[in-house]
Amino acid sequence: MKPFIEFLHVDRKYMMGDNEFYALKDVNLEIYEGEMVVILGPSGAGKSTLLNLLGGMDSPTAGSIVFNGHDIAKFKDNELTAYRAWNVGVVFQFYNLIPTLTAYENVALMRDVRKKVKKGSVWEKECAGNELLDPKEMLASVGLAEHMHQFPSQMSGGEQQRTSIARALAKNPKLLLCDEPTGALDTQTGKEVLKLLQDMSREKKHTVVMVTHNSFFAEIADRVIRVKNGTVSSIDLNESPKDASEVYW
Repeated sequence: MKPFIEFLHVDRKYMMGDNEFYALKDVNLEIYEGEMVVILGPSGAGKSTLLNLLGGMDSPTAGSIVFNGHDIAKFKDNELTAYRAWNVGVVFQFYNLIPTLTAYENVALMRDVRKKVKKGSVWEKECAGNELLDPKEMLASVGLAEHMHQFPSQMSGGEQQRTSIARALAKNPKLLLCDEPTGALDTQTGKEVLKLLQDMSREKKHTVVMVTHNSFFAEIADRVIRVKNGTVSSIDLNESPKDASEVYW
């Protein structure tokens, strides 16, 4: 089986005055379609940089990032926009919901982003069967059918995070990126969110990549990538991932 995603000798370098700083250095990794992947590492290790590169929100200084046979490291800005619109959903730690819109409107707004992408992109052809999903159905799928007309200020943290997951899923993305998705939640609500993400991988076959500093989350992953000082220190396969409902931290 060919990898769905490959990082091949990827560097991400920044200049700090006259000095070079490597956020990532010679990163090599593989991710397979439908996996739930956890990227672990302390603050400043390069986790968020890796996630930004994978999501097409940043570009590497050197190396290749191959997504489903396409090297997105070579893409121009408009091609990256199409890549994000057709393939990537993002779940943030602090939800990033628009406070003046209801849950339904937040989901519908982000769902419509893809409609504005220029016709004729390579992704339009490849994702022909990857139809946009109904916001009401997405909110119902995360247990928020009764909350779709509420504003973020009227919802709990867990409800807001589930709204952000519904928003990401409404594009029907092949890749779901999660940046510390339980960081602002209590343990029980966090477990519910993790279970939802795990089900997205197991049942819906979304490829889920989650960045976290919480080592307990390695227990639910199919693949665990550990990052340290801008390099991949280890990649481990988990033969028997735990159900998210069984994880405690």
